[in-house]
Amino acid sequence: MNRDWSVLLPILWESLGETLFMVSVTLLVGGFAGLVLGLALYTTRKGNLFSSGPAFAVLNLLVNIVRPIPFIIFITAIAPLTLAVVGTTIGTEAAIFPMALMATFATSRIVEQNLVALDPGVIEAARAMGASRLRIVATVLVPEALGPLILGYTFLFVGIVDMSAMVGAIGGGGLGDFAIVYGYQRFNWQVTLVTVVVIVGIVQLAQWLGNTLARRVLRR
Repeated sequence: MNRDWSVLLPILWESLGETLFMVSVTLLVGGFAGLVLGLALYTTRKGNLFSSGPAFAVLNLLVNIVRPIPFIIFITAIAPLTLAVVGTTIGTEAAIFPMALMATFATSRIVEQNLVALDPGVIEAARAMGASRLRIVATVLVPEALGPLILGYTFLFVGIVDMSAMVGAIGGGGLGDFAIVYGYQRFNWQVTLVTVVVIVGIVQLAQWLGNTLARRVLRR
C-alpha cells in the first residue's frame, strides 16, 4: 500500500477535495469578514468617514495581536474555542474555524492598506455631491480599490492554501494530511513530491486567474 498508486490515487483525490473545500469556505467567510474589518479599520482612522480614535485603537490592537502568531500555534491556542464552537478539534470542519479567523485578520490589513492608497479627493468629491457615508463605502471605496483588492485576495488565497496544508499536522485532513501520513511517515518521498506538484498547480492557477481579473478591472 505504501507505494501502490491504485490505492493512493483515490486518497489523493479525496484529500484534494478536502483542501479545496477548506480553502473555498475559508476564503468566502474570512474574505468577507476581513473586508468588513478592513473597512472598519480604514473608516475609523482619524479624519475618515467614521473617524473614532478609540474604535480604531481597539481594532488595530486586535489585528496586531493575532496576525503575528504562527498559524500552527494559533490553531492549538484557540483549540478550546474551536471545541466550543465546532464540537471537535479534529477534522476538516474543525480546521476551517481557525483558518477563517486567521484569514479574517490577514484580509483586514490587505483591505486597509489598499484603501489607504486611494486618492482622498475621490471621497471628498463623493461627499460634496451629498452621498451618505455608507453609500460612499459601497459605491466609491470598494469599486475604486477593486483591482488591487483582487490581487490582495489572490495573495490571501495562496496563504489559505498554505494554512490548509499546515492543518494536516493536527489531523485536519486535506493534502497536508495526505503528505504527512502517506509520505513523510512512510518515507515515501514520491507522495510528498506529488502533493507539492498539486499544491503548486492550484496556486499557479489561482494566481493566473487573479492577475487576469485584476488586469480587466484596472483597464476599465
